[in-house]
Amino acid sequence: MATTKKHLRLAVYAPAIVGDDGRPLAIVHGMESAIPGLRLGWTSSETEELIELPHRDEWVAANRTDGGLPFLCNDDEKHVVTVAGWESPGRIAPGSRPRFEVHADWPLDEAGIAAAVEVLATTGDSARAFWGYVDPEGIAVTVAQQFRHPGDESPAPPHGLPFLKLPEELRSDEIPHFLGWLNYWSAAAAQAIGFPDPARDAELLTRARRTESGGWVVQLTDAPLDLDNPAHLDALLRAYERFPEIGGRAAP
Repeated sequence: MATTKKHLRLAVYAPAIVGDDGRPLAIVHGMESAIPGLRLGWTSSETEELIELPHRDEWVAANRTDGGLPFLCNDDEKHVVTVAGWESPGRIAPGSRPRFEVHADWPLDEAGIAAAVEVLATTGDSARAFWGYVDPEGIAVTVAQQFRHPGDESPAPPHGLPFLKLPEELRSDEIPHFLGWLNYWSAAAAQAIGFPDPARDAELLTRARRTESGGWVVQLTDAPLDLDNPAHLDALLRAYERFPEIGGRAAP
């Protein structure tokens, strides 16, 4: 399973799973439809050995590991794709309600970039997510430096990026915690942050698409986000200025 190739990272945040929920399987089938030739038919042992799942769908439906979607991957060391989902504790979410979060990654190559919008759209819709994102590997380090903890007197975030409130301090689940290269906003999330405004969002709308559920996938830059690229950084900063609700920065 070892690989040195850089990956794209996806996460979506959704209501917690209750009872016999079809979302985990829908997510798996959606990813397989979005990435040509993908078969998520394996899991891994505690020693990271691949275990084939000849009855994958039945296994996923019966396996409620961590309240979500058990780890799945393909069998291609040169093009590793993984997905897993779990229930996150309510104490780190708005309103102290637990949430179902899904994480996936796949190679940051030409094929991976081409599939990224569709992967995020289908995963977000299948999970019935509030919001989500796709970022290149490594961006998360910078995002982590944007969150301001109570009593924190740390220096300003790098690249002139704004401070963000902790997720549990946000007023609702529909408020995205931060901006990514690709952004999944449910219809409720888009309404909460005021998107789209045809006049103010004309440029963003050229790189946006509606999802089947009525949400949006909004792409900030043509190529995957690179914070050392001045044009990419400018696009990210302008988006933060446009949507002060993201990260809880709007005036009360």
